Amino acid sequence: MPEAVDPAGDGSALVVRPEALLLALLGDHVLDRGIAVSTGGVLAVLGRLGVGEHATRATLSRMSRRGLLRTVRRGRQAFLGLTEHGTAVLRDGQRKLDGDIVDRHWDGRWTLLSFSVPETRRADRHALRTRLGWFGFGLLRSGLWVSTAAADIAPALAELDLLDHAEVFRAEPFMWTDPARIAREAWDLPQIATGYDEFLRRWTDRAYGDLDDLSQRIRLGAEWLLLIRRDPVLPPELLPEAWPGTRAAALFRTLRHQWVRPADKLAAELLESIVEE
Repeated sequence: MPEAVDPAGDGSALVVRPEALLLALLGDHVLDRGIAVSTGGVLAVLGRLGVGEHATRATLSRMSRRGLLRTVRRGRQAFLGLTEHGTAVLRDGQRKLDGDIVDRHWDGRWTLLSFSVPETRRADRHALRTRLGWFGFGLLRSGLWVSTAAADIAPALAELDLLDHAEVFRAEPFMWTDPARIAREAWDLPQIATGYDEFLRRWTDRAYGDLDDLSQRIRLGAEWLLLIRRDPVLPPELLPEAWPGTRAAALFRTLRHQWVRPADKLAAELLESIVEE
């Protein structure tokens, strides 16, 4: 199990694992820049966030085995670049980071997905459930997943070779069916709200004020991505009143913008880079 990171050291912070911090770092300072960054620089940046060298190297190794990273050699020095798969994953994450927290253009229709995967393909079934959550689906009944969005999940199904095992529909609630009740049953909205409330508390109280601007921005991005990956981004009419996600999103965007320049400056000092060929 990779090392968890709690800068406060007292259990008050959201536990963020090294991979989440690395993805935030790479998304901010490597993605779509055509560069690879030194392994030593990455170790230095993660060290400032409380991650030990062994944990960082182990995480980098796992990410390489999963096809997210590749190593570029320049003499005796090793640099880390993104693979095509890693680029796609980070771009998807950036879309989440830049996206809205509430869907204000909902047409009242739902996407319904039902699938049946053989027991012999249990790993693929688990992978599909994970991806459905990422796309904003919630489990309403056994084998029936729902979403208010019309996201194209065909590529995810095709990648797992599960297109022939799933059916997708667009539908409207009928007769006594209450959309708000569907939302309450498909997603744990109180738990999601609690996550946003705690995010607001931590970052309003500057829980990580001892960290430098680069470290705070990386930590902020990693925490936010962990929160929004559980959020289906529902329309206002399906959410409880005074939804804390909107206030949390406003704070996130303010702080993220505030730290852009100082974080870039410090990253340039710590992360030696080369242009990829």
